[in-house]
Amino acid sequence: MNDFDINSIFSVTDFLFEKIALNVFRFQFENQITYRTFCLGLKRTPENVHRIEDIPFLPINFFKTQKIIAEQQQAAVVFESSGTTGTISSKHFVANTAVYIESFSKTFNQFYGKPSDYCVLALLPSYLERGNSSLVYMAEHLIKSSNHSQSGFFLNDFAALSAKLKVLESNKQKTLLLGVTYALLDFAEQFPMPLSHTTIMETGGMKGRKEELLRIEVHEILKQSFGLENIHSEYGMTELLSQAYSKGNGIFTTPKWMKILVRDVYNPLQISTQNKSGGINIIDLANIYSCSFIATEDLGILKENSSFEVLGRIDHSDVRGCSLMYVN
Repeated sequence: MNDFDINSIFSVTDFLFEKIALNVFRFQFENQITYRTFCLGLKRTPENVHRIEDIPFLPINFFKTQKIIAEQQQAAVVFESSGTTGTISSKHFVANTAVYIESFSKTFNQFYGKPSDYCVLALLPSYLERGNSSLVYMAEHLIKSSNHSQSGFFLNDFAALSAKLKVLESNKQKTLLLGVTYALLDFAEQFPMPLSHTTIMETGGMKGRKEELLRIEVHEILKQSFGLENIHSEYGMTELLSQAYSKGNGIFTTPKWMKILVRDVYNPLQISTQNKSGGINIIDLANIYSCSFIATEDLGILKENSSFEVLGRIDHSDVRGCSLMYVN
């Protein structure tokens, strides 16, 4: 098995992105049997793939049924999706956790600065209860990196969370509250309070606990409950090692090593143009030892400057943790 220069991924520029992506495609075609078999079925090989638009995107459901990891690599950790009762969970076999840590750390630093600037609070009950969550893994690392005595996880003790936020607010402490959507809504209903020094970031996830809402409706509830101008969002999933962030209005931006394309929902091999809705395809170069080219079941629109908006789920796909419904 040929190795791959990880440094080239995190130092990629817009100018070099396509070149690096094509190198990653060749590496994964040669070293990942599930992806190679999928590509051969579409008659796409390194010999006839010359542009990003030519690269086959693996349907995300393959992570539910296949062990997607490069040959001769062993999984250091297996992340598992939350899913819902009765559904099959996705599994991401991660060969090198250092790559994941570098990816989410560099991305957080890019969009929010150093974790040590914050007190980091994580309201992730369903993820904590299940275990093997990539989101919990990231949150735990950010909590430790914050080096703040009040940083930590919360399960269902909203009263304790409320009390802690009041103390942090009185101290004018810059705080990040990262939470799963349904838990944030429950907390907002029971403990509304003005927050002037706290950033609320929802990660999606209703899990059948509440009536599905539009993202804009969720954000409006949270803004009114906490007196905030904007609600931030994180767009990530078990099958990725990178995340996109939104600082308001549901418009997401990616780090340099992550790229969003939108495919025609009726012709999955056809890439759509900007400002046209379609299925979200993700290039995550950090997924070097699994698959960097994933066709998700999310519906979205590509905006200017490579930003994007998530509109909801494509019809007939499973409800996932990151989903919020969309209505035309």
